[in-house]
Amino acid sequence: MEAAKMAHSEVHYFQSYNHHGIHEEMLKDEVRTNTYKNAIYQNAHLFKDKVVLDVGCGTGILSMFAVKAGAKHVIGVDMSTIIEKAREIVAANGMSDKITLIQGKMEEIVLPVDKVDIIVSEWMGYFLLYESMLDTVLWARDRYLNPGGLIFPDKAHIYMAAIEDGEYKEEKIGFWNNVYGFDYTPMQKVALAEPLVDTVELKAVVTKPSIAYSIDLYTVKVEDLTFSVPFTLEVERNDYIHAFISWFDVEFSACHKPLKFSTGPHAKYTHWKQTVFYITDYLIVNKGETIQGHISSKPTDQNPRDLDVRVEYNFEATDPKRSRGEVLTYKMC
Repeated sequence: MEAAKMAHSEVHYFQSYNHHGIHEEMLKDEVRTNTYKNAIYQNAHLFKDKVVLDVGCGTGILSMFAVKAGAKHVIGVDMSTIIEKAREIVAANGMSDKITLIQGKMEEIVLPVDKVDIIVSEWMGYFLLYESMLDTVLWARDRYLNPGGLIFPDKAHIYMAAIEDGEYKEEKIGFWNNVYGFDYTPMQKVALAEPLVDTVELKAVVTKPSIAYSIDLYTVKVEDLTFSVPFTLEVERNDYIHAFISWFDVEFSACHKPLKFSTGPHAKYTHWKQTVFYITDYLIVNKGETIQGHISSKPTDQNPRDLDVRVEYNFEATDPKRSRGEVLTYKMC
């Protein structure tokens, strides 16, 4: 029964990528698409005459970038039916002889080559790992990447910070206190347990950011994607804190001149936005104080692409009356 549930949820995940709207949003994400384009075009010397594997190729944009950069041949793999459109797009751009597109699950298909020189993939999800394809990329790395082969991108970092967000929190969480004269507080627990993916204004950020977790795609193992790590946040001004937020940076360190992009509130908009974890109440903080935290993430038992996230924090204020801490659990599904 569990296997059937997982198979169903996985099919739902890939079917969601059948819709053109998702691909339009990703292609119009200039930060995302231009960074990949620049990482490939500006490093044509790395791609020239190489065999490239595009994991989760979607509409084929990364595959076509690789061909333009001089790749000998590109193999694109995607489970979604969008690959049918990718074939038409590749043909329309005169690259059908250079790009082989295969529909299927990476772990189940057989590539027409024994090894590849480079893996490119846009595998990242919200909070980096929600609905991400990283486990599939790692499987492809272990099975097909030549010794000394390259991965684009190859590093990722998850950051944490804390924000003042009283007005929106009241609108989202406080709403349940009184719904047309009725007590709906049982719904508050549900609302608090669902992280919000939204754009956070930089002026709302109250603390310095802290790197919580880093991934090196050359060495990371699937089991490492279940993690529990500490973080420390330094308060930058007197304010209130209503939530923690998370975002990620991605690096292309194989490039001659390393490239990266950030999905943080300080950077240009991306479709990943930021992930907001509301706390139960709020903190009153002063400049120079610190918040000690711990964040844990693991795939849910029901679906490996969904996440169980746990945030624990302890705030010891200069005035003990303001000190507090709690353990919060969230589900990204």
